[in-house]
Amino acid sequence: MLASIVATFLAAAAIVSAQTSSLVASAPVVTNNPIGANYNANLPVQTKNAVRGSVVAQSNPDGKGVLVNVAIAGLPLEGGPFMYHIHEKPVPTDGNCTGTGAHLDPYKRGEVPACDSTKKETCQVGDLSGKWGNITAQSLSASYVDEYISTNPADPAYFGKLSIVVHSSNKTRLSCGNFTTIQAGDVSTLKPAGPSSGYALPTGASPTNNTLSLSATATGTGGESAQNPTATPPAPNAPSAQPSSGAQKVLAGAGALMGAAAFAMLL
Repeated sequence: MLASIVATFLAAAAIVSAQTSSLVASAPVVTNNPIGANYNANLPVQTKNAVRGSVVAQSNPDGKGVLVNVAIAGLPLEGGPFMYHIHEKPVPTDGNCTGTGAHLDPYKRGEVPACDSTKKETCQVGDLSGKWGNITAQSLSASYVDEYISTNPADPAYFGKLSIVVHSSNKTRLSCGNFTTIQAGDVSTLKPAGPSSGYALPTGASPTNNTLSLSATATGTGGESAQNPTATPPAPNAPSAQPSSGAQKVLAGAGALMGAAAFAMLL
């Protein structure tokens, strides 16, 4: 009897998990970035820890996605793996990183379930380390093309006036810095808006992992070789997914089933 109850409970939990995963909103691939747009965020020198670095992000030459160059050093020996994200607000004038709000998440995906790096379109737009890898050492030097962030101020995934925040594994905010405009880019290169507002739907294909083409998966480099890390760039909207009525019924039914199983276990 107990085995049957446990099996029923596990089956109901699996239904809820599968249904929740299917409701994750996907971000569209950004194809409308102004050519030449370039932004930089510096992590300032501070007294509470030695974290420092910068993130440089510029439009990919064809306007599809953004070239991201990350250089971070001075991370503590403990507290990793470390994470870094684009947050929804700039750093306030007092420098308090808690004032940057949550991750950039224009499609209301949320933090649960965790980002699946093999399906980057299903991750929060600002979850850079979720998509490209947490920092597993005391420093990081990485370059990649992120197809889901934007240098176009009209795009929901635009980050040019927001911030970058570095976290420890327990989500303590270690350092943060605002993006500033190095070059706004040529808005005349923007494609005319069509029925899809100029944004292609995600194809499911992730950027090629190739260091030489600036699309490598981010990994910790180890050690403290960079004293003043600087990310140097190379030379020259879909609505959030909402549960359907059918999905809501499935969730409700699964919840009832789980409740019944739990009640039976008390008998």
